[in-house]
Amino acid sequence: MDVLDVAARATETGPVCDACLGRLVAGRSFGLSNADRGSALRVSLSLRDDEDHEPVAVADCWVCEGRCAEFDEWAERAAEAVEGIEFATYNVGTRPPPLIEENEALLRADAGLDEDAGEPFKSEFNREVGKRFGRLTDTEVSFDRPDVQFTIDLADDAVDAKINSTFVYGRYRKLERDIPQTEWPCRECKGSGRQGADPCDHCGGSGYLYDDSVEEYTAPIVEDVMDGTEATFHGAGREDVDALMLGTGRPFVIEVEEPRRRRVDTDRLQSDINAFADGAVEVEGLRLATYDMVERVKEHDAGKRYRAQVTFDADVDADALADAVAELEGATVEQYTPNRVDHRRASITRERDVYEATAERDDPRHATVEIRGEGGLYIKELISGDEGRTEPSLAGLLGVGAEVTALDVLAVEGQAEPFERDEFFRE
Repeated sequence: MDVLDVAARATETGPVCDACLGRLVAGRSFGLSNADRGSALRVSLSLRDDEDHEPVAVADCWVCEGRCAEFDEWAERAAEAVEGIEFATYNVGTRPPPLIEENEALLRADAGLDEDAGEPFKSEFNREVGKRFGRLTDTEVSFDRPDVQFTIDLADDAVDAKINSTFVYGRYRKLERDIPQTEWPCRECKGSGRQGADPCDHCGGSGYLYDDSVEEYTAPIVEDVMDGTEATFHGAGREDVDALMLGTGRPFVIEVEEPRRRRVDTDRLQSDINAFADGAVEVEGLRLATYDMVERVKEHDAGKRYRAQVTFDADVDADALADAVAELEGATVEQYTPNRVDHRRASITRERDVYEATAERDDPRHATVEIRGEGGLYIKELISGDEGRTEPSLAGLLGVGAEVTALDVLAVEGQAEPFERDEFFRE
């Protein structure tokens, strides 16, 4: 391809501004803007043909219809759209009018180029507006989930600023029983709080089965501090509502939508949450996290350690208890969906491994059992057998009915590696 021949054919179509001319050969000479390329082509063409140099005003360009003179204006409009919003990264997208895209296609055809030659108008518009916006706001462009995503609609003369969510990671301990992890809408009234014209008898008209939740103790505080519009709680699994979460706590991420603040003091945030929860829940290790931490919290393979207070229907011999627990250790357990959760879980048989098992007999009818097992292992059913739905079980091995009267989760830890890896956090 002879670039001057391309330039000659392009300029014969009518007034073409430097940027539109330069876009035809955008792959040439790294470090130049398209306007620089177009200007150089126009000067070189005048020298080659010994003709007067005649610059073209951008406003007269039949291809972009003067849009290539608007980079500064749109950068300023984008900056105004996010005034008062804290962010560090951005990206710009453009919706050009259909006529400009048609003009581009005609120019390439008349210049003897393939339809995908050079650079599209919208790519240049994105880049040139983006560079100027970055200088105005002292922020950096990002192509991987930026804090703010702009869409410039030239046809509608509008700029839309989408403020992407921000994320806070931590671990929580639940120190009181009968607190669910997230809000638990009433099944009878479906969260409305009413049955017909009357308050719902099942939930007392509140719409929820429990007054408090880990989510309610944490997410609203984070949303308020980050000045967002909504906050969502994501947990690494969940413990039973009547179980405590102790020890190192359970990993969680709070997602805040449309935050106006992103750089917050997580130590102070942690103190605020703990003061608000007033001993019912504690959080620790709060850190600003990336979008990918949500998937990691939800999908990362984790082992869990439990402590269960167990009551037997008949006296249990210490040796028999020790033998039964030894048989559970290392076992692969088959668990059909437990009776207590079959209204909200698929009816399937799950296989889960028991990594460690110990038991201390308190008296012939009571024992304290500790289990470290694979994520998703139902501990209450591992003890009781759940009417034969779990095999093997402690009750089945002993031949005695067994029930968990109190359950504590002591640890939730990644199996192959920790949840907390540096690439999932931000400064």
